[in-house]
Amino acid sequence: MTLLELVEAQSARLEQAGVSFGHGTTNAFDEAAWLTLWALQLPIDALDEHAGRELHPQAPALVEELVTRRIETRQPAAYLTHQAWLQGVPFYVDRRAIVPRSFIAELIASDDYAPGLDAWLPQRLRHVLDLCTGNGSLAVLAALAWPEVHVDASDISSDALAIARINVRKHRLGSRIRLAHGHLFDEARGPYDLILCNPPYVNAASMAGLPAEYRAEPELALAGGADGMDLVRELLWRASSHLNPRGVLVLEIGNERVHFERAFPKLQVVWLETSAGHDQVLATTREALYAVGPPP
Repeated sequence: MTLLELVEAQSARLEQAGVSFGHGTTNAFDEAAWLTLWALQLPIDALDEHAGRELHPQAPALVEELVTRRIETRQPAAYLTHQAWLQGVPFYVDRRAIVPRSFIAELIASDDYAPGLDAWLPQRLRHVLDLCTGNGSLAVLAALAWPEVHVDASDISSDALAIARINVRKHRLGSRIRLAHGHLFDEARGPYDLILCNPPYVNAASMAGLPAEYRAEPELALAGGADGMDLVRELLWRASSHLNPRGVLVLEIGNERVHFERAFPKLQVVWLETSAGHDQVLATTREALYAVGPPP
């Protein structure tokens, strides 16, 4: 059996089992390739190079066992391999934090989308805050993208921060990323030039219908209340006092644009383009946040 034949066989199993994707892959073939290459200790990008390679007779059993675990547990593949990638950068992950997948990462690290964010950034970008940092991936990407920047990264979950600590150490960024345990700005040392936030924003109805793979992740990192805006309301109310005069907030709200605009009809924002379109990530300024004022 060749490597490609094994991947195709496992892809068919995943398809037939009806597993859900979205934690690094979007389809059965890519997920099967990931699991197969990881189980055989091959580089994640090695499929094309080794597609026709004849495998050792014991190789299929190793892969089949891993794919069986994926099907039976309905855990995201990243929890089984303890490995995930965001914009080509590797991260450690386990069930203590959600799998890294923020579209903000494209704005930081992708040549295709970074210009859209760059147009909003202050001329001197020095101090960045990554709120709800989770596994620390956005903080790491920001530090890698902007070598002069120092990043504060905070989360209310001590479990998630333990994962973030692993990733900061993995990328040798301990001198430029400060991890803090607290609720939103409680441990902030601003003011900041840029605040990044991928908060829990899934509304209650959507939470109830999530596939098992998403329910395997910490609910604290996903659930945003009835309309998904519970934490976002407090975030927007408090953010202006933690931004420099030309500071910018970049916020991901996923599929909740309707709820966001209903909750904040007077707030001036710009929707930034990502691979998911123009309604997943927004930018706003300290000036715009001040204009709206505190919630009634």
